[in-house]
Order: sequence, then structure tokens, then C-alpha cells
Amino acid sequence: MFRKMVFSAVSVLAMATSMAHGADMKEFRVGILGGENETDRLRNHQCLADHLKAEFGFEKVSLFPAADYDGVIQGLLGGTLDFAELGASGYASVYLKDPKAVIPILTTKQTDGSTGYYSIGLALKTSGITDIKSAKGKKLGYADPDSTSGYLIPLTQIPKDTGASNETFFASTQFNGGHENNVLAVRDGKVDVAVDDSSGIGDFKNGYTSGTFHKEVAKGAVDPNDFVEVWRSGLIPNGPLVVRTAIGDDMTAKLTTFFTDLPKKDKACFEGVEGGDFTGYVPVKPDFYSVIVEARKAAIGG
Repeated sequence: MFRKMVFSAVSVLAMATSMAHGADMKEFRVGILGGENETDRLRNHQCLADHLKAEFGFEKVSLFPAADYDGVIQGLLGGTLDFAELGASGYASVYLKDPKAVIPILTTKQTDGSTGYYSIGLALKTSGITDIKSAKGKKLGYADPDSTSGYLIPLTQIPKDTGASNETFFASTQFNGGHENNVLAVRDGKVDVAVDDSSGIGDFKNGYTSGTFHKEVAKGAVDPNDFVEVWRSGLIPNGPLVVRTAIGDDMTAKLTTFFTDLPKKDKACFEGVEGGDFTGYVPVKPDFYSVIVEARKAAIGG
């Protein structure tokens, strides 16, 4: 009986400490996935930092633009980050290592009402590649080992269209340090096909409505007239906004409300953070990512 009372007391103390931490936070730490250059990521997220500081009274809101996806994943697992927007595979990585480390609260909604996006394969028109089967013996570029559309989905789904593993179908495969670098790699002829994240809706001439190709077109880094889409996956669940579980239920609820209201409060900030034409955020639960968790577990592990 005494042992049960001790464990009960410890549990209550841990819960109280967690809730107090959330209520007394002086600094809020935001992780930003790698993939786009650091200057653009910091500029696009500064408005978010300003809003968070004003809304919650934090003394400091720190932005951490990780060099790669794993930097954010490790920050969340290690407790050095409080919030991040992850891809579905990145969330799966966290979940497989510690299912209680973070809580997914929201995800983005596309302009067509869906909560999913696509992995697309891009090639230069001058390459003569018209579909993924005609890319046999060519070079395939991946984005990041923890990217959903830039690695996990192409790794597991392209073989269903080609009838062979990517390692045997293509002359070579390589990681190019994120989605932006991957799109630029195919532009510069370093790879023949690059896989990218994309809404897959809207006009190709605009790089569709969202995704890295859209960002690169919008800022003039690439000319969409030089490219052709040669492959498209099935619909992938949009990645979640996650908060570290230790900040407590009260702060989690307040952050959920804050982000839900952000698109109406400051549409330009919302669009800058998300990098495309989304309509807003909608609630999401862990089971929304069950398929991705199982796919990652089977293909590459945590």
C-alpha cells in the first residue's frame, strides 16, 4: 500500500511539474525543418515568433533552423525544442523512438479541402524523360532521409511503377540536403530526376499551389517551363504541427487555439510559414499517421 502511495505521489508531482513548466515558460523554442536555405526560413518564421511572444508573454521566442530534419527530431526527443511542424515521416521517426514525446495538434488543409499532398518526380524537358519508366539508368535525387515525400514514399512507391528497387532501376541515387537543394540539383543537371513535395493542384506553371517547387518558382530560382512532372505518388497525409508533451495540456490547448486562429489573424504570416496557398489548419490525431508510421518502420526503421 505504501509503495502505491509513493508512486501515486510521484505521478501527481510529475504532472504538476509539467503543468507548471507550461504555465511558467520564459522561452519558447521553435524547430524549423531543413530543406530551404536558412535565411528564407528565418525570415518567413519571424512573424510567427513575434505573434507567439505577444500572445503568450514569453520573454523570448527562439527559432532553430536545423541543418536537416534529424536536427529537429532530436531536439524534440531531447527536450530542447517545444514546437515544430514535421513531415509525416519525421513524426513517425519521433513516434517510433518515443510515442509520448510529442503531441500532433493540427495539420494544414489544401485549397481543395484535402489534408494530403503528393511526392512528385521532376525532370528537365531537355532530358527526354517523360515518365518514371523512361528514367531507367538515370540518376535519382532524394531530399532528406527523414523526408516523407523526398525519401520514404519514393523509396517504397516508385518500385511499384518500375517493377524494380530504386537501387537497381536507377544508375544511382543520392541525398541532396533537403527539398530546395534537390530541386536545384535537377535544375543544374546533378541528377536526372528529383522527388519533391507538392500540393499537386493548381497550375504547373506556378509550381502548383504549395510545396518546394512552388517556393522555388515563386522566388524565381527555377523556371517551370524548363521542367516536366514524370511521376506522382498517391496522396500523403500532410505533416503535423507538434508540441512537446511536457509543456502540459493547458499550454497545448492554448497553442492549438493560437495556430487555428493564425490564418485569419495574419494571413500573410500563415502563408509565409507554410509556403503556399493553404486554407488553414485542422485538428489531427496520432492515428492519422498510422500508415506512415508502419511504412517507415518496415522500410527504414525509426
